[in-house]
Amino acid sequence: MTTSTPTRDRIIDAAMELFGAHGFRGTSVAKIEAAAGLTPGAGGLYHHFRSKEDLLRAGIDRHLARLRALRDIRATFTGVGDLRTELTLTARYVLAELDEERELLQILAAEARSRPDLVRDAVNQLLGSSQRDFAAHLADLGGLPPDRADAIAAVALGALYSARMPRDLFNADPVLDDETFIRTWVGLLTTLLAT
Repeated sequence: MTTSTPTRDRIIDAAMELFGAHGFRGTSVAKIEAAAGLTPGAGGLYHHFRSKEDLLRAGIDRHLARLRALRDIRATFTGVGDLRTELTLTARYVLAELDEERELLQILAAEARSRPDLVRDAVNQLLGSSQRDFAAHLADLGGLPPDRADAIAAVALGALYSARMPRDLFNADPVLDDETFIRTWVGLLTTLLAT
């Protein structure tokens, strides 16, 4: 494992922001160095990363590590005691995390064709752990069998991801405002969990 340093972290921060805005191909090493406060074109990036590709991997890994640290929804909302409140908090939490990870989602979407293995692994980590945790949370809340909890979790999380997709990936206006979306999402899940 590579040790984090302030310069290395600055390089990752700058690169991820530039990759999100201009794509991997549209971002030169010199642009990354300049944005990170290094001398552009002097090769300072290579003191911390073997290549721009390694830098991309490090940035994605850092985002995924951050998300893993925040992932356990069950522990976050345990003991609230009211289903609608727990679901509302969950929706707000997931939407806030998607807002925080907008840059990562843009990078993954942009790199899906040119780096399918990297993107597939990142998406599997990002979505797979969310799916498992949320399904377990729903099973606890509603006493559901695992297959039903998995299906409801897939539909519920898919809706939350879709709420951000028009804005994050296509710079389009959302179909619904967050409050209307969350209210509707909670109503649908409450109904599904009761049947």
